[in-house]
Amino acid sequence: MDISAYKTKGSIYNKHMLTLADYSVNEIYEIILTAIKLKQKQHAGKKHAYLKNKTLAMIFSKSSTRTRVSFEQGIKQLGGSALVLQQGDIQLGRGETVRDTALVLNRYGIDGIMIRTFKQSDVEELAKYSNCPVINGLTDEYHPCQVLADLMTVYEHFGKLEGLKMAYFGDGNNMAHSLMLGGAKVGMEVVVCSPEGYKPNEEIVATAAKSGKVWVTSDPEEAIRDCNVIYTDVFFSMGQDKSPEKVNALMPYQVNEELMAKAAKDAVFMHCLPAHRGEEVSEGVIDGVQSIVFEEAENRLHAQKAVMYLLMKNK
Repeated sequence: MDISAYKTKGSIYNKHMLTLADYSVNEIYEIILTAIKLKQKQHAGKKHAYLKNKTLAMIFSKSSTRTRVSFEQGIKQLGGSALVLQQGDIQLGRGETVRDTALVLNRYGIDGIMIRTFKQSDVEELAKYSNCPVINGLTDEYHPCQVLADLMTVYEHFGKLEGLKMAYFGDGNNMAHSLMLGGAKVGMEVVVCSPEGYKPNEEIVATAAKSGKVWVTSDPEEAIRDCNVIYTDVFFSMGQDKSPEKVNALMPYQVNEELMAKAAKDAVFMHCLPAHRGEEVSEGVIDGVQSIVFEEAENRLHAQKAVMYLLMKNK
């Protein structure tokens, strides 16, 4: 389906955002188109306080720059307010169960919860007992909001999603998982290029492959061929110890000028940030003319505003 032909339907009111595996292509299109409209309003200086008097609780077990600022600024621009709950500030960090936390928040009139944490099971447990939408701000397995911003950015750049090829290089982590799930659903070909021992979760690969063309390889030459979007992420996710063994395994998968030269002529470079120049990406690539990483970073704001608006608005 051509995304520009899709008519929004408001179909995801009060739905949780746990993983893109739970979302149809139409629902992903709805978020992207809504994000583009909200971005246009923001750039034009038009007020869009669609969530006036709504409160978003933001739970952080992992620190963040983009997630914290984009959600907090986003709910403010939508007319609502954010309640920031760092792990050290709440009893969840001192042994209180996720279930009890959800049941307490239910009593305080919270309209939505964003959580950025380690275990996907904690996000799912929170959603199970919450009476308001729960948004996954990142777990060790998934990063759905980042990929919604990524798809929005690709659409803005190419004017389409279907038929494009995206190659991800590096550790088969939460970004690789969510890019496969989201990219396949919108008709992109998605290849993850990782060395043995660092490939993505096979069950998630199989789930993504049910929606479209997804494959995994250890050969960068094979992955980069005819590629429109080249993507990478840090070698070590937050909380992981840095090991020379992993660095040595992943360095041949660095995105550098030599690799980019083998992609399609219109290829762009993307990275969810923060980036370690000289490790997963060369300075010349991330700061070069093909890089759209800061447009991508801005779109976290707009995509997450779309998610909050569609999930938290009044019927």
